[in-house]
Amino acid sequence: MLTFVPTAVDSEPAATLLGEYFTSRELGFTGGTYQVFTPDPALFTPPAGVFLVAEEDGVAVGCGGVRRIADADDGAVRLEVKHLWVRPSTRGKGYGRAVLVALEDAAVALGATRLVLDTNASLEAAAGLYRAAGYRDVPAYNDNPNATNWYAKDV
Repeated sequence: MLTFVPTAVDSEPAATLLGEYFTSRELGFTGGTYQVFTPDPALFTPPAGVFLVAEEDGVAVGCGGVRRIADADDGAVRLEVKHLWVRPSTRGKGYGRAVLVALEDAAVALGATRLVLDTNASLEAAAGLYRAAGYRDVPAYNDNPNATNWYAKDV
């Protein structure tokens, strides 16, 4: 059974998981050079956001965060899903979906009415996860040089 532990992005095990995430993105990135943007811990600390570590029997197996960004033009309170990742050894077990649900719940608790995220077209499994969870394609809402696809979901 997975449990989710709020953890500062610059403390363990979050820092190790983020390092693994960034390494995996660099190795699989297409379309140029992947740019690493180390997350600011303040942006993932309530009330601005939260970063969750997924644990299975006390062992860290994945992570992800949500952070508040500017409200949408229509007044929707937006939080952005960032750095959703599960270790390769745990893939295929539904853990990615479980992390996403935990992040969505955390975002709603922080006042979100809309969730947004960006990803790269090379992450086909991620795109499938987001679409299956009800995210829709939207125009770019940021200038992330690593992103090719942007999604949103009203909650």
